[in-house]
Amino acid sequence: MHLFVREHVPFVIIMLLQLGIVTAVFYLDGYRDWQVAGYAAALGLCVLGVYLVYRYASHRSFYAMLGSRAGKPEETIEVSGAAPLPTALNGLLASQYRSLDELRMSAERNREAHVTFMNRWVHQMKTPLSVLELMLQEEGDERSASMREETDRLRKGLEMVLYMSRLETFEQDFAVERIGLRELTNEVILNNRRLFIRSGVFPEMKADNDLEVHADRKWLFFIIEQLIYNAVKYSEPGSGCKVVIAAFRDKRGTLLEIRDQGAGIPSSDMMRIFQPYFTGENGRRFKESTGMGLYLVKSVMDRMGYRIEAESKVGEGTVMRLVFS
Repeated sequence: MHLFVREHVPFVIIMLLQLGIVTAVFYLDGYRDWQVAGYAAALGLCVLGVYLVYRYASHRSFYAMLGSRAGKPEETIEVSGAAPLPTALNGLLASQYRSLDELRMSAERNREAHVTFMNRWVHQMKTPLSVLELMLQEEGDERSASMREETDRLRKGLEMVLYMSRLETFEQDFAVERIGLRELTNEVILNNRRLFIRSGVFPEMKADNDLEVHADRKWLFFIIEQLIYNAVKYSEPGSGCKVVIAAFRDKRGTLLEIRDQGAGIPSSDMMRIFQPYFTGENGRRFKESTGMGLYLVKSVMDRMGYRIEAESKVGEGTVMRLVFS
């Protein structure tokens, strides 16, 4: 109603001015019968009123749609009424919605094809990588150890690509179960034992056996592995420092902390460490950061309904805290 009034205020003003001008012309011409003039003016106002009522009745749904701020595109094409303007607008919106829906479906198909391709490509690359790892296990020299280190990095990169592609279909690849934090963390440590040995950094586990959370196992495995990998990567190689993994309960719920004694994160970078492709000062210094690890961790934690917190001091180390509340 408000939009209808705003649109027709100029029209009403023009009609009133027109009646006034016609009356003034007759007055200046010497016509003085005010009773007839008043009757003519009233008749004109009645006609104007009838027209406005008809206009509002025939365009009511049209103005209601324009003033409703519909949230979905399909809601805007439900404009009823036989008036020419709503009918024309209905056809235009329907045509645009069909075009938009076709573009959306095309983008969805392309996205699914991309995810499928990336998954197959990663799995195909893992096969020759596994063969290389088996061949290198038979060698014990320094050159083979260096090659094993590079194959580990390559496998880590492939897994990052795989999880990045899976993130787009997170809801379809998500299964909640009860998970023991100590058990899962031990699996992650065992899976990364060569990383600890090669870096001269030692894990220390502090968690009770009865601490459990509800989450997706493979995604939580990825999160813990990524945080442990970062903790080792930014620790001084061969320093003998520890990466402490502690699980406990407090008033916020069940918490899992991964604490390192590494380089620490500058305070100027702390607000941006969860942004995609942000490497920061440490990334430029260590030359191995992609800026995607913590972004993926934060994205997965958000989608599971949990939180991640970070504390750090330069030269003292970093604490990454998973809060399962």
